[in-house]
Amino acid sequence: MVVRLQASDPVEVARAADLLAAGMVVAIPTDTVYGLAVDPLQPGAVDRVFALKKRPGKVALPVLVTGWGQVEMVAGTLEVAAQGFADQFWPGPLTLVVPRSGRFRADLGGELAARWTVGVRWPDHPVVRALCAAVGPLAVTSANRHAEPPATSAEDVIVAFAGDDRLSGVLDGGVCDGAPSTVVECRGPASRCLREGGILWDGPTKASGGAGLTV
Repeated sequence: MVVRLQASDPVEVARAADLLAAGMVVAIPTDTVYGLAVDPLQPGAVDRVFALKKRPGKVALPVLVTGWGQVEMVAGTLEVAAQGFADQFWPGPLTLVVPRSGRFRADLGGELAARWTVGVRWPDHPVVRALCAAVGPLAVTSANRHAEPPATSAEDVIVAFAGDDRLSGVLDGGVCDGAPSTVVECRGPASRCLREGGILWDGPTKASGGAGLTV
């Protein structure tokens, strides 16, 4: 039976962090919707998420971070367009697809080309930031079976994955029904929108310091 933890209790947040550090899958509240989180550096953890979600293997998992140190750990020094967007919209619902740091060797799934890039986001949610601070960057995808609606409550998560022991815990943070993150791919001064979400895309931009996005 899945363990239901309260995000308002620091002791239970620490318990969720312990599960993540042990390579387990934990559903967590975020500033968008609930996510299935794992420590991508733990053996077998990413595979558990793919199996639990029934996510196609060709679609790599994004990574949530807190602080510039973790951004650098995952993506190195951001190039000009990515840094402009990050300065303007992080923490928040913006995922940047950027070249991966050579030091970050976690297998996030996806096609071969995905091994050289990473989708990284610094969310505006205290529980996610606390978990990242305790465990490190987390691979997180929306808490739902592939192609089904994302979960917006802990109860939704429990119902969606009832009887599946690959989900070890649910951290209950109330209702999370924000818009999905906007996903922008950045290469040097150039950028393109892969998915519009909580931040609106105004069109391609070059070295614009984020002028292609508006709230």
